[in-house]
Amino acid sequence: MSVLTLLFLSACARDVGPFQPGPWGNDETTEDTAVPVFDGLLWADEFDGPAGTSPDPSKWTYDIGGHGWGNEQLEHNTDRTDNVRLSGDGVLEIVALEESYQSNAYTSGRIKTEGLFTFDYGRIEARIKVPAGSGLWPAFWMLGEDFSTIGWPDCGEIDILEARGSQPGVVHGTVHGPGYSGGSGIGSSAYGADFTADFHVYGLTKAPGRLIWDVDGVPYFELTPEFLPPESGGWVFDKNFFLILNLAVGGNFLEPPNASTPFPSMVEVDYVRVYGEQ
Repeated sequence: MSVLTLLFLSACARDVGPFQPGPWGNDETTEDTAVPVFDGLLWADEFDGPAGTSPDPSKWTYDIGGHGWGNEQLEHNTDRTDNVRLSGDGVLEIVALEESYQSNAYTSGRIKTEGLFTFDYGRIEARIKVPAGSGLWPAFWMLGEDFSTIGWPDCGEIDILEARGSQPGVVHGTVHGPGYSGGSGIGSSAYGADFTADFHVYGLTKAPGRLIWDVDGVPYFELTPEFLPPESGGWVFDKNFFLILNLAVGGNFLEPPNASTPFPSMVEVDYVRVYGEQ
């Protein structure tokens, strides 16, 4: 099995979140929780450009293929503008289509900054509208830059946003690493109104020994090394990571698409921004 087939083995994560505050969770508050502030813009894509064109090749490259990605996904990811394109109004569109394509019944897109941009500590955020529909699995996530040399899960994976299209009122944040990957990933969830109805800002603050997830600036999950299982291979997140955006169809994180699933469906991304210390 190639290393690429191991990229996105996410299932139901083990929930150890110390808090789920504010409008997205329960009645706990994080007013006294100090979140590190990073305010120097290190990297960004506002997705400006003519309608129907590809995203900036100096910032993004593609994962291409239809072998299931180690997760029994049903789509073939392509670099066609049918699947990954700019709207012309400052939005990236990753589009899932129901079509026969190289032995797959669906196509979609998956773009990444591997080899082009990585960062160690800072705040990363993206303003995203996720789609509704059974079998649709949008994600905004990261892998350690040493993925190509040591593989998954030892490189570490940080899922800033995952959603199931059939569950519009919940989004998820999860990590995977040595001894806590796949169905044993560690994460928590944010609950609220219909996340598929509009854009929301999904953010992660990455500091030494600390990861904090938020929606629209409201934290809902914090992870530090003491929450890792004692038998694990340890904390693998204090290093550089690259960014990934994709829309999967089916897979072992959710149910397959059905007759009610709308095609085409798309993830819409208004911007991606990374802040750090300059």
